[in-house]
Amino acid sequence: MLRVISANLNGIRSAVSKGFLPWLEKQHADFVCLQELKAQTADMTAEMLNPHGYYGYFHYAEKKGYSGVGLYAKHQPERIVEGLGVAEIDAEGRYLELVYGNLSVISVYLPSGSSGEHRQTAKYAFMDYFYGHLADLANADREVLLCGDWNIAHQEIDLKNWKSNQKNSGFLPEERAWLTRVFDELGWVDVYRRLHPETTGEAYTWWSNRGQAWAKNVGWRIDYQIATPALAAQALSTSIYKDERFSDHAPLTVDYDWKV
Repeated sequence: MLRVISANLNGIRSAVSKGFLPWLEKQHADFVCLQELKAQTADMTAEMLNPHGYYGYFHYAEKKGYSGVGLYAKHQPERIVEGLGVAEIDAEGRYLELVYGNLSVISVYLPSGSSGEHRQTAKYAFMDYFYGHLADLANADREVLLCGDWNIAHQEIDLKNWKSNQKNSGFLPEERAWLTRVFDELGWVDVYRRLHPETTGEAYTWWSNRGQAWAKNVGWRIDYQIATPALAAQALSTSIYKDERFSDHAPLTVDYDWKV
């Protein structure tokens, strides 16, 4: 069995202070994909860099306290791909790929456009480039798993207040249509939705810090594991961990009938 966890930490130092690493040790995951590290090398403790039983790999943002992705892996990869090869994107630390034979595991963090027009423009630029990269990955005759915060709720069932969010970043028609193309035209599979096609409230992975969103479960499903069809077909079960809060996101775990 292959167990993979995706977790936006909203700051690795903050999440660790809230018990993320002791929880992680009990999960026996093969891969742990991290987003929003909000840290650089100098900020990382030895335990953050290499938790017990794991090798740690990271793609930090150049800006301090911002973005950044990482991957904890039980086994060392044959190859590491850090970044997408686009200076503006890679400066924000948004893509990290570990290669194992015929399998790639990727931690990805798409931009948020909620802070203003300039960031929505940057998000669209990322999406335009990333679509081509996703097409290349889909056509590479390999199995690929992309884990992370995509900052897009795909369908109406993926957020509580969908009617009032149709003009807000994360649920804009253009963003949703782009994600539909990723699935329908490129053939990628939303693993959670494959297993739970109609689940609503239990599916949320992020809650705003405003208004009692967590207490009232006014959430969004914006964290995904998205896979090539053969790998997605081997997904056995999935869970979203909410018993403890390490961040404003909840970790998403999927078990696959797969061996690295």
